[in-house]
Amino acid sequence: MFDTSSRYYHISDARHVTSEGKTIIHKQRRFLPQPSTLTTLTHVKVNDGDRLDLIAAQTLGNPEQFWRIADANTAMHPAELTAHSGQDLRIPLPQPHGPQP
Repeated sequence: MFDTSSRYYHISDARHVTSEGKTIIHKQRRFLPQPSTLTTLTHVKVNDGDRLDLIAAQTLGNPEQFWRIADANTAMHPAELTAHSGQDLRIPLPQPHGPQP
């Protein structure tokens, strides 16, 4: 269901059976990594007009990996990371897959 580079790819499925007997399959909760457990690849200073997907493309080689930068900078709202020029963003070294509970 998810591409191998997705933050949800390695998350296990869970099943819920409703009172009517219908089975609903969903992904288990994704736990964010502690930033201290991530290895820093580099740092990027935000310029006016920067977008997180473009920063991810330039530094990680894939714009869809923007979520790795959000995780490393503890951003619940990724757009906040590029809202202010001059902000320093930590770019993490990609890990094989996200943390598991």
